[in-house]
Amino acid sequence: MALQEELEKQGQWLFKYRGKIPVVILFIGIILFLRTKEYPETFVLEGTPYEAYYEILCLLVSLLGLAIRVYTVGHTPRNTSGRNTDEGQVAEVLNTSGSYSVVRHPLYLGNFFMWLGPAMMTSQFWFIVAFCFFFWIYYERIMFAEEQFLRNKFQSQYTDWAKEIPAFIPRFKNFVKPSVRFSWKKVIKKEKNGLLAVFLIFTFFDLAGDYIEHKPVRNYFLIACCILSLLSYGVLKYLKTYTKVLDEEGR
Repeated sequence: MALQEELEKQGQWLFKYRGKIPVVILFIGIILFLRTKEYPETFVLEGTPYEAYYEILCLLVSLLGLAIRVYTVGHTPRNTSGRNTDEGQVAEVLNTSGSYSVVRHPLYLGNFFMWLGPAMMTSQFWFIVAFCFFFWIYYERIMFAEEQFLRNKFQSQYTDWAKEIPAFIPRFKNFVKPSVRFSWKKVIKKEKNGLLAVFLIFTFFDLAGDYIEHKPVRNYFLIACCILSLLSYGVLKYLKTYTKVLDEEGR
């Protein structure tokens, strides 16, 4: 099999299991985080006033990734950006405005930052570098398979756009105003999982770290955000499943 076909085949397989494989990396990260708490000498900021600021930075990195996804999804029409299924790619039109005018894969860029936050929480530089390398290899193949699909479907329209827009590192001077208005309803339906995941992961890290260090103090703000996001998820899941409140024509 030629390398091009092999990369596409790998990308299609990784795409199918894109929601499962990163969980393995997260599990490894949790183990490293707990080890750092058990052996605080492995992290230079452990036990210093700057430790709390570092953890806030990690959370903000993940929220930045979520914000990128929210902006991207909110400005896209129906059956594009996030509507791909485990069976294959879906794209009725080619997105070229908004986030897609500065980078070809804004959703994957958002995913990178969302996962980078928990990776940083391990406080292990080698693991953060390994995560970035894994993400590169992992998503490079997924992006290759996706681009092959788009190239075959949209042909010159796609290649002309791709020549000007970088794959992963944004080029902000190319920014074009989104062609469709922002839809909070679409964001709520598609990104509620991401918000819940971020606060669940960071709350678990915080509580597990306090347990290892035998700290009685809890980050009640983080716990409150986790509870609110969990309750919001339940309500929104109900509305999406049993009502049409979040439905919006063309989105």
